[in-house]
Amino acid sequence: MVLAKTMNDSKLYYTPPSDECFEDLKKSAISLWSTMGDEPSYSKEKIGRIKDIANIKDNFMYMFAMFDINNQRKVGASIRDETREAINERLVSGGSPEYLLL
Repeated sequence: MVLAKTMNDSKLYYTPPSDECFEDLKKSAISLWSTMGDEPSYSKEKIGRIKDIANIKDNFMYMFAMFDINNQRKVGASIRDETREAINERLVSGGSPEYLLL
């Protein structure tokens, strides 16, 4: 899959997606964080950072970037196609290699 750049470099990274994509990623991220960590406080801290986060600037990618590559793939498998596409567009815009796309 090769996605065309739709904005100049990092500008897209800081552009909020649709509210539907944002909420889809947020729900998936919270769900995954809920299953992680040996200490409950670890998950609580991560969930606390995103549970009331607004769909502004780069918050969409901030939620995604909180995960390592393996967990990013898990999130990618649990979100809608439109949300996955929005993430991939931003990754490409920022110069990420194709093997890191969802």
